[in-house]
Amino acid sequence: MTPPADIDVLLARIVARRFSIAVIGLGYVGLPLALTAVQAGFEVCGFDTSAARVDGIAAGSSFTTHVSEATIRAALATGRFAATTDLGRLGNYDAVIIAVPTPLTRSRDPDLGHVEAAARAVAACLRPGQLVVLESTTWPGTTTEVVAPILDRTGLRRGQDYFLAYSPEREDPGNKDFRTAAIPKVVGGDGPEAARLAEALYGALVTEVVPVSSTTTAEAVKLTENIFRSVNIALVNELKLIYDKMGIDVWEVIEAAGTKPFGYMPFYPGPGLGGHCIPIDPFYLTWKAREFDFTTRFIELAGQINTAMPQHVIDRLAESLDRAQGIGLSKAEILVLGVAYKKNVDDLRESPSLRLIELLEERSSHVTYHDPHVPVIPDHADHRGLAGRRSIALTPDTIARHHAVLIATDHDAVDYHAIVRHARLVIDTRNICHKVGAMASHVVKA
Repeated sequence: MTPPADIDVLLARIVARRFSIAVIGLGYVGLPLALTAVQAGFEVCGFDTSAARVDGIAAGSSFTTHVSEATIRAALATGRFAATTDLGRLGNYDAVIIAVPTPLTRSRDPDLGHVEAAARAVAACLRPGQLVVLESTTWPGTTTEVVAPILDRTGLRRGQDYFLAYSPEREDPGNKDFRTAAIPKVVGGDGPEAARLAEALYGALVTEVVPVSSTTTAEAVKLTENIFRSVNIALVNELKLIYDKMGIDVWEVIEAAGTKPFGYMPFYPGPGLGGHCIPIDPFYLTWKAREFDFTTRFIELAGQINTAMPQHVIDRLAESLDRAQGIGLSKAEILVLGVAYKKNVDDLRESPSLRLIELLEERSSHVTYHDPHVPVIPDHADHRGLAGRRSIALTPDTIARHHAVLIATDHDAVDYHAIVRHARLVIDTRNICHKVGAMASHVVKA
């Protein structure tokens, strides 16, 4: 039997930056993490199944505005960064970090296909002394119940020959105040030796490491963060619905309530939830809870409320069109402003704007869109009917020819005064017209 890996030697190599890193998944999480590791002095290779993405990164281009091409080119210039589709090279690296998607199935059950495939690729190359870290958001227990058995089948001893940990990603695309290195990193190891290694590695990458007692706890931390947001957003969405009926502006209420210096945290309503985290992650815990014969009522209710918001917006738009112009949606031309799921990004994952377009077209509306960050809607399994649509130019004529402008995403690079000045009707789901001082009688908050 081979002797256990020498932890002290591995820790010393991390300190000396002689501990190479592989990152599986070069998406919104993996790419920023890989570049952060390069900036910290490590040799890094990014792995992805998309040849187009790998070739683009190798050429110094970025698929997202969240990561600048200058940052990628600077990493390539160090000679310590590369990208490849060849998963057979994973054995060449001391740490393997898995940052792949964890979507839901159509029945809203967890889909761990990408995680399992990545774990099998790691297992095919696993060698003594390697640290394997899962970063993908998932249900508590995934690291030890799904990933570990795949790796253990190699015959290597977990906690002695190789080491396993979990550290939830905390990326926030578009947030310029919190880059990867500045965001505290929660780390949970599968055993004390794995915890020491993972904490040391992330300690070399970010300003603060937050150790927790296990991988399961670390997995629960990520779900808790996103469930907290989902439930509170659902609460203000429900408040918006009832306050609308009472003739109360929910935005004014939130703004005034936010002046309380204790016991209150403002959340804001919207046309629905977008991004990969909040609309999806809570259902990972809902699914896992069934194993314990427990119903997560708050989580499921929040999901129902948030999922229903696009339909509320369409109903408000239809009502406003009928009142102001005497036409129905079937005869209306609608300009949707913003298709990204949040302001100032090009990320369309789970964007409520796409659902809004679908709902409008189900009512036979003619729909166009403008988004300064999304010139073309890419192909997506859930919205294939929208693939290839192009953003139209935002001019006084294009604004005026539409019966209504529906503000779904409040990008900064839009002149809202011009929108209000030239539009016949504005449906504002983000309160942006009020924020920029462009309110008018034909602006309807929804």
